[in-house]
Amino acid sequence: MDDFYKKILDNNKNWVDSQLAKDPEYFQDLSKGQNPPLLWIGCSDSRVPANEIIGAKPGEVFVHRNIANMVVHSDMNMLSVLDYAVNVLKVKHVIVCGHYGCGGIKAAMQNDSIGIIDNWIRHIKDVYRFHKTELDAVQNEDERFNKFVEVNVREQVFDLAKTSIVQSAWKKGQKLTLHGWVYGLNSGYVTDLNVNFSSNIDLDKVDQLYFE
Repeated sequence: MDDFYKKILDNNKNWVDSQLAKDPEYFQDLSKGQNPPLLWIGCSDSRVPANEIIGAKPGEVFVHRNIANMVVHSDMNMLSVLDYAVNVLKVKHVIVCGHYGCGGIKAAMQNDSIGIIDNWIRHIKDVYRFHKTELDAVQNEDERFNKFVEVNVREQVFDLAKTSIVQSAWKKGQKLTLHGWVYGLNSGYVTDLNVNFSSNIDLDKVDQLYFE
């Protein structure tokens, strides 16, 4: 057993002991169920831990993560998480949180083949194509990179609002608001991009769904 593996097992035991010292019923209470008010769709990057960023406790955030926090309409994993969060857990907020310095976004700005992930990166490259004029107008490469991170988050929030899962919840009068954030790795702060949806009326008419 290498040192790192042993360390994380020991860390778990220490964490359990510290929680029980504060509240002997902590894990018993946690095991009774979850009622999180928030679904977090974030990047898989190990430097972006959803709970820690917002100071949330276990049970307060339902989490889905993938490369570059994408909302892909054919991704059954993401859709399953979204459906459970919205229709079973009845979350009131969904946050799509990107982060500056995202490797997936950076890869989409380049032309190198890096393996099977190339197929996933294509979805991110599509976002660049949709916003090519705006992004190409930014001369500084670092600033363009940051702008692409922000544009991608906005696009994913729009794609989230277009899903039948979200629009069906709105049709039923369920309180559900979508938000777009970007996390700064070098500051720790999140930036609210002020892209928020709580109904489908702000979508283009072609994207609005009607239910019997």
